[in-house]
Amino acid sequence: MDEMALQGLAALAMAPDADSQNRAVQCVEQLKQSEEGWKVCAQAFTSGTYYQNDHVKFFCLQVCEHFVKSRYQQTSAGNIDFMKSFIQTCLEMESNAASGSKHFIRNKLAQLISLVFVTDFQHRWTTFFSDMLSTLARGPLAVDMYLRVLMAVDAEVVDRDIAHTTQEAQRNNLIKDAMRERCVNALADSWYQIMTSYEASKPELVCMCLEVVGRYVSWMDIGFFANDRMVTLLLKFLTLEPVREASCDCIHEIISKGMEPVAKTALTESFMSVLESAGIFKNECDDSEFLCKLSKLINGIGLGLIASWQKLSKNGVCKNSETTLAALESKLPYMLRFLGDEDDDVSSAVIEFATEYIAMLKTLPSMNASQKKNMEGLLFTIIKKLKYDEGYQFEKEGEEEAEFQEFRKQIRVIFNNIASLDPQMILVKIHELVCQTLPRWESLDFRDVEVAITLMYSLGEAIPASHGQHFSGNPDKASALQGMMRVLITSQVSRQGHIAVLLQFFETVVRYDRFFVCEPQHIPDVLMAFLDERGLRNGSSKVRSRVAYLFLRFVKSTNLSCPRTHLTPYLEGVLEQMQDLLTVNSPDNGLSHSLSDSDQLFIYETASTLIVSSSLEPEKKQILLKQLLMPIATKFNVMLTRLTKEPDEKRQQAYADCIHNAIALASRASKGFSGQQTMKQCGCVSAFTELLSIFLAALEVTNQRASLQQGVRQYLHRMVVCLEEEIMPFLPEAMERLLKQPDARELYDFLPLVNQIIMKFGANISPFLTQVFMPLVMTIYQVLSAPSDHNDHCSAEEKKLLQRGYFLFLSTIVCNCVDVLKAQELPNLTQVLMSLIHGAVELPDPQSQKCCFSTLKKLVEIWGANDTLPGFSEFIYKQIVPACFLAPMKPTFDLADGQTTLVLGECASCMQEILQKRGQEFLEFLKSDFFPSKGISQENGVVYIANLQTDIKTFRSWLKKFFLQAKS
Repeated sequence: MDEMALQGLAALAMAPDADSQNRAVQCVEQLKQSEEGWKVCAQAFTSGTYYQNDHVKFFCLQVCEHFVKSRYQQTSAGNIDFMKSFIQTCLEMESNAASGSKHFIRNKLAQLISLVFVTDFQHRWTTFFSDMLSTLARGPLAVDMYLRVLMAVDAEVVDRDIAHTTQEAQRNNLIKDAMRERCVNALADSWYQIMTSYEASKPELVCMCLEVVGRYVSWMDIGFFANDRMVTLLLKFLTLEPVREASCDCIHEIISKGMEPVAKTALTESFMSVLESAGIFKNECDDSEFLCKLSKLINGIGLGLIASWQKLSKNGVCKNSETTLAALESKLPYMLRFLGDEDDDVSSAVIEFATEYIAMLKTLPSMNASQKKNMEGLLFTIIKKLKYDEGYQFEKEGEEEAEFQEFRKQIRVIFNNIASLDPQMILVKIHELVCQTLPRWESLDFRDVEVAITLMYSLGEAIPASHGQHFSGNPDKASALQGMMRVLITSQVSRQGHIAVLLQFFETVVRYDRFFVCEPQHIPDVLMAFLDERGLRNGSSKVRSRVAYLFLRFVKSTNLSCPRTHLTPYLEGVLEQMQDLLTVNSPDNGLSHSLSDSDQLFIYETASTLIVSSSLEPEKKQILLKQLLMPIATKFNVMLTRLTKEPDEKRQQAYADCIHNAIALASRASKGFSGQQTMKQCGCVSAFTELLSIFLAALEVTNQRASLQQGVRQYLHRMVVCLEEEIMPFLPEAMERLLKQPDARELYDFLPLVNQIIMKFGANISPFLTQVFMPLVMTIYQVLSAPSDHNDHCSAEEKKLLQRGYFLFLSTIVCNCVDVLKAQELPNLTQVLMSLIHGAVELPDPQSQKCCFSTLKKLVEIWGANDTLPGFSEFIYKQIVPACFLAPMKPTFDLADGQTTLVLGECASCMQEILQKRGQEFLEFLKSDFFPSKGISQENGVVYIANLQTDIKTFRSWLKKFFLQAKS
């Protein structure tokens, strides 16, 4: 049977179709489960028969691997001998160029051998390494296989990135101890011999061997690596192009070896001495890959010395810590050299060294002159690295640009760290840079200009307190940053024109808005920059889009930090200049607006904010706002007429989009109002209510209904926020039109609007709600009960959402105007209350269940005592209490699920609320009536009642155990 399975595997392995591949997997599984399947596969692998298909060979090794992992440890002596013989045969085969396998087969074989090794080395195959070493004479393929096995052994025994059980960790420690006793000398000698023998003919083997050395150095004695012959060889390799990167990595691993700090410093200095003597760091090299390796090496050296210094300082060993600190600081020039390299990958490799060095300096009482000079050098290097490359694509940023932006973030973190270490130095140097660069912007490269503004902007993050301290308004105390802001604006650098300079200019102006409290005379220049070809009329859509947002930020922040009179003098002029930007796009004119629809939303909010926050009289604000909103009404009416007459669906969509955008612009304009500046206070109510009466006409149109309804709902949401009783006359008409033949999605989207109205107006809207409540509820029932295709998952999800929305609607009613329920006819009220019971018990939706139990608890709180609502106490005992037991017992009620546990918590709260309102009567009902009727024993009933009377946290915890036991 095993042979047949293997033959089947050979036939199916290369078949492209999924069915054949599935059958091949079944063959592999059959061989894995068979007692002798692994032997059949082992023989097939080494026999040289027709099973030489690479996929079949790999599958054979997988079967053998499964045997080693699952049954090999307890196998017979015969099987152990067979496995050993199989491995030795494989090693011999893989030494032969004619029968050697591909890399992925050799790696799999090495993994299999390593699994046998960890099981057998200590007792059953103590000569493992001597047997492996004896194969090396067979030539380079044998050496290659030997090195792959050593790397696989490292993965099984040493690699800290691979999680091991406690038992495996103990086993691995014993294996390393045994290797130290028996073979590490021989292993180290073999590595030296391999590298010296193949350095000229097989550099790829030397690289593999260097990787092995780097892996094993962490747990072997340092003497095997830090000796004359090995160091001489590694230095030699650093000058040979094919192996220098691997040699650099190997040295990094040696230097990173865990050691006592004094010994670690000595080892590092010893290596640095020979590296410097050999001129490794002096040679100019254009190989970025090798430079990255050298940078990584310096990073490792720096981090190691910092860690050693920290340990010595903590232990109070002053002399040794001073020696280590001196050693560390002698590496700073190398760190700065690599950090400043043109290649960002080379720079990135030492960022951690730079960051940790700054962090170390923060722990010192003070910096000496040399350390301060190091910080200045680091700052200048950062300034250099922050500059954009010449090939940066600003308009079409791709992967390379994204990588540079990420690198820039890392560099700015270093800048922030230096600033927190020495803020005065940073302020002085950046002030010098800004004052030397910006006035000369016309004669400088845009990259120099941009980086000066960027660093000025970064001061806001690097020295956060500066935002308050540097703009005090006192001319005698004008700070460096205030001077920089003055230069930024008066230098006219915003006319430089490059996208990067412009964007950074506007970002900086907005960040330091408090500057304009001190020097408001600069506001007109900045407003003009926002409005002309530098900002909203720039040729770049990227600039226009960002400036649209930043202009709003600038207006809002300036209004907050400056007196309202600062912007009012420029208001009408600004609105006039914005006029063409406030035109609503039309699909008929064939012209594309310079701003996108989403950008225009910011412009409308900005215009509204300027008007509302000005110091003008309410009558003037009303006039200006009506002028702002009038084009929206005009465009809306024209587009709505065309939509109703348009037969083409694509044109209908275009008109509907235009209408939706017009309504959205009006909604956004309402965001200019606030709690301090309401529509009523500003005298602007009629401007928006007139629009509302116009927009409601869209609800009568059947074409593109979903888009139009969404736009009107959005506007109604804003009006509920901004208006008071003025919105009341519009609500009946709006609700009537919105509820004409709605589907589940429309109803679900409509309910949040109703909830918002209820929460804002509460009892004031009760008469209206009392009238519309049951028609709305019946509409919801009708939509939920409408038949739908079982395979229509979208429809099912929409109904599920509508159910949730319905229960949230009931909860909102109960919490804000419960008299609406009380005023309903008894059959209708009963139907609504029973829907809550149904939702709590029957729906397999924890969100709905939680809402239902929460609402029932609130009803108990309101009506549960003294028969506030006639018949409600009977409803408690006949419906709510049983629901609190039925729901958790449902098969769909998963007590292991977090959401369901929250439902159980609401259930517990509901029971305790009933106890709070009905007291001893409730306990007697449970004991004498409910528990006996449900078959709950007297003993369990007593325990339940006792826990019911504890605090809610204790009761919730106990209740979960109660139902877990009941369902088991």
